[in-house]
Amino acid sequence: MATPAVRLFHRLEGLFCVYKPPGVHWKLVREAIETSLLKGVNATAPQPVPHEVRFLVDGNSETKASKSLTLSATSVPALSKHPLATGPEFKRIRVGVGHRLDMSSSGVLVLSVGNGNKVLNDLYGTRITRDYTLECEFGTATHDFSHTGRAVERSTYGHITHDKLERVLAMLEGTNQKTLRMYSNVDMSSQEAYEMAVQGLLGPDGKSSPVMTGLRCIHFQPPNFTLEVQCLNETQKYLRKVVHEIGLELRSTALCKGVRRTRDGLFTLHDALTHHHWTAADVMGAIQQYHRSKKNRKHLKLPVNKQALQTPEENVTATQQSKAHEDTLVGAPQ
Repeated sequence: MATPAVRLFHRLEGLFCVYKPPGVHWKLVREAIETSLLKGVNATAPQPVPHEVRFLVDGNSETKASKSLTLSATSVPALSKHPLATGPEFKRIRVGVGHRLDMSSSGVLVLSVGNGNKVLNDLYGTRITRDYTLECEFGTATHDFSHTGRAVERSTYGHITHDKLERVLAMLEGTNQKTLRMYSNVDMSSQEAYEMAVQGLLGPDGKSSPVMTGLRCIHFQPPNFTLEVQCLNETQKYLRKVVHEIGLELRSTALCKGVRRTRDGLFTLHDALTHHHWTAADVMGAIQQYHRSKKNRKHLKLPVNKQALQTPEENVTATQQSKAHEDTLVGAPQ
């Protein structure tokens, strides 16, 4: 029969997400959660110590006058099975990490426990997109494209307007849409492409170069501006480099002051557990919430992504592509 600790561990198996703060390595986040879950599982009520039958010498027979020993059957605790002798029931709980974040980045970090590690491995092979918010600044370029890097160039930015920035973003988004179709290895005029778009499966086949499926400016107050990005197969260093290239396109320079992931597939900031909630009870609740949302999602019908089926020959301007992208994302969960 399963012990209370084993039953609790089975309820912890699955996927959940936490909020990784900036300046903390993802390995430290994983170790902290592993320690918290281990304490929670081992804190459950232990099983009663089993008893065993032993034949002990009767105290009344231990006299000088007795010529024989009298043994009596007695039930005594099996001290070899006592928790003080065996130690905690679980020595270690392995927590898997999904799409990782570098030390200076923050946001949604997907983790798994138990059989959730297999689901996490399957997650790497899917075409789900991730959302980021990039805090940027015009006027400075650094060697690693971040605000902590060594400054290599300074420039003016007074000539940059919101309209000019939007035109550059629309151009980059249109280029990435063309790249997305190229990596899909599917004829955009075929029935297969239509069916894949209906199911939200249109995207790179396996690993590919980073692809941005959406890019827009949500705040503009020079020298500061904020970008919202949807992408596939990205790294945080790639996103910082994109900000640098946007500055060059605008005849200036730019750096990225902060990278925050706001969504990873089905997981959003609303689902992420903060540091004070990295306990076994909160993780178990988050995993159950994920299972419920996954069941509800099976009943949803994904919309057809008509933008992904458009060919480069069609007369669609970059601005129209950007507007269409706000209505439907290529392969993004709704």
